[in-house]
Parts: sequence; structure tokens; C-alpha cells
Amino acid sequence: MVDQAVQVSASLSIGVKHMAHFAKIVDGIVTNVVVVDNQHEANGEAFLNSLGLEGKWVQTSYNANFGKKFAAIGDTYVASTGNFKPAQPFASWTWSAAEWNWKAPKSYPTDGQAYIWNEELTDWVEI
Repeated sequence: MVDQAVQVSASLSIGVKHMAHFAKIVDGIVTNVVVVDNQHEANGEAFLNSLGLEGKWVQTSYNANFGKKFAAIGDTYVASTGNFKPAQPFASWTWSAAEWNWKAPKSYPTDGQAYIWNEELTDWVEI
């Protein structure tokens, strides 16, 4: 049974086309994310510019092969670290560089209930 599972897994990976992803950066902000065939991965920015997609393009990774997170439109590109910082979700939240994430001014409740952040109350509200 194990041999069959390995064989099926190997068969599924044959012919799978891997793609590279690039984020367009305008004034430090991600404005677009596109997919490029891996044959153009090494020269992705030049390739995209040759297609008429002018500007600065930076590679991003879904599986964190590099960088702390996959780029999303609205993220800030931090050139000094080569990482994408997500947009601030609420004005009261502060940035934690150590966790590479925005932190609410109050910790998420741990009572097993579901909550959403209410910016007006600056607190978690049960849903």
C-alpha cells in the first residue's frame, strides 16, 4: 500500500508546471501580482518589462521559499529586508517586526468563542 501511495504521488508530480510570482512595486506599495513561467524566473523583472509591463517587479513566494509572506496588493515592500509588510488592518494596531504582523492593542480572547475586532471600541467583540 505504501509503494502504491509513493507511485501515485510521483505520478502526480510529473508534468506539474511550477510558476514564479512577481509583485509590481510603485512607491514602495504592491499594486499587482502576476505569474511567470519558471523559465523566466531568473530574469522575471526584465521579462515582464519586455512584455510592456514596465516598472519594478520583485519575486514573491507562496510557500515562503524566501520572504516572510506572499505579496498582496496594498502591501508595503520593505527593500532593506526583501519582505512584504501587510497593510495595517486598523489604526489602533501596531507593527511587530519580530512576529512580522500587526498586533491588536488587546490580545485575542482564548475562551474558545469567535471574535472580530471592533475599532470603535478598540476591543474584540464576540460574533
